[in-house]
Amino acid sequence: MSIRTLGRAMAAAVAWLLAGGAMVHAQQQPAVRNIVLVHGAWADGGSWQDVHRLLRARGYAVSVVQNPLSSLADDVASTRRVLDRQDGPTLLVGHSYGGAVISEAGSHERIAGIVYVAAFMPDAGESVAALTASGSPPPLRPSRDGYLFFEPSIFPQAFAQDLPAERGAFLADSQKPVAGAAFAAAASSPAWRMRPVFYVVPTEDRIIPPAAQRHWAARANAVITELRGSHAIYISQPEAVADVIDRAARAVSR
Repeated sequence: MSIRTLGRAMAAAVAWLLAGGAMVHAQQQPAVRNIVLVHGAWADGGSWQDVHRLLRARGYAVSVVQNPLSSLADDVASTRRVLDRQDGPTLLVGHSYGGAVISEAGSHERIAGIVYVAAFMPDAGESVAALTASGSPPPLRPSRDGYLFFEPSIFPQAFAQDLPAERGAFLADSQKPVAGAAFAAAASSPAWRMRPVFYVVPTEDRIIPPAAQRHWAARANAVITELRGSHAIYISQPEAVADVIDRAARAVSR
């Protein structure tokens, strides 16, 4: 074998080894490295703190949206503002009313998949108010300018019964009210009809009936994970919710 032929063979071997190493790395590290978390009504972005910490520890770049909760359009705009800052494929995650927000914002070109956590999933022409019309009216206390507070004395046992009483009381006292108009706004072109969808159903949810969540998830052909917990499952079981988000990121990467 000539020196030139030997050199070519060695170069080909090195290239093959490097390609193999890149393939192994790609299998270990999902292509979707960006995750955007969206909160719902009566909460703010800080409620995602533990999920944020766990996902960052797994190597994800995690952004948290701070919705004004002044209207569905304002919240979608706030979410899109954060999506515009992402540098590649992104997984969009929403809790509760945040599901209506990500259904609208999820059409953004950077979205690779959507995760609903105990979240509303309206179809075109549906609103959060319409999806809840058949149930018992929630204990809401409207302000003079149309914002809705959740009755603090009921909040801990309705929203977060699996959290310590002190934590539930703090959530009730620090709640961020939502404009009634946000609940009344209808969806236009829901992104769950065009993106891979994943859904976390808390089986002890006292805010959104689990049966309704299963129905919406099945309608969207979502990958469903059921966890025993409250509506605040992402606060009470951040590890389990982070696991679902991680699996979803890896699934859409494949």
